[in-house]
Amino acid sequence: MSPSGTVIRVQEADFDVGAEIAAVSDGQPSVGGVAAFVGLVRDIAGGAAVAAMTLEHYPGMTEKALAAIAAEARSRWPLDGVCIVHRFGRLLPGDRIVLVVTASAHRDAAFDGCRFLMDWLKTKAPFWKREETPDGDRWVAARSDDDRAAERWLATPAPLSEKAP
Repeated sequence: MSPSGTVIRVQEADFDVGAEIAAVSDGQPSVGGVAAFVGLVRDIAGGAAVAAMTLEHYPGMTEKALAAIAAEARSRWPLDGVCIVHRFGRLLPGDRIVLVVTASAHRDAAFDGCRFLMDWLKTKAPFWKREETPDGDRWVAARSDDDRAAERWLATPAPLSEKAP
């Protein structure tokens, strides 16, 4: 893990969820809770079968955007560690796309930080998705429910203090 306690990686290769969780929490006796989310490619979207999904991004710009999202989460909650691993390239149904891990002294901060990161990644991270369907390839459009999920964090102030264990 970096000195800042934040890991950001954008890669083609798959990732080891257990190893990433360990990297965020091992050797940190102050950590009382770890929350993780793993996003997978579905075999159906919008009522159509999906044979594969291709994710594209702009190297450098993407990592910078993910780091800014992680920094925002760390400014809102007392997170001891943050890990964001996002894949790109052609992925098949069942393949892992994204991993978000947060570690904190308290579970509420870990849960809230993890959910915030995913909500903001869905709307603010510069990735483009194209699905392969029986009717041909199609670009995945932004979803209004993702926008609503992200907007709720705009109305939610950062916690003022840590909660007791």
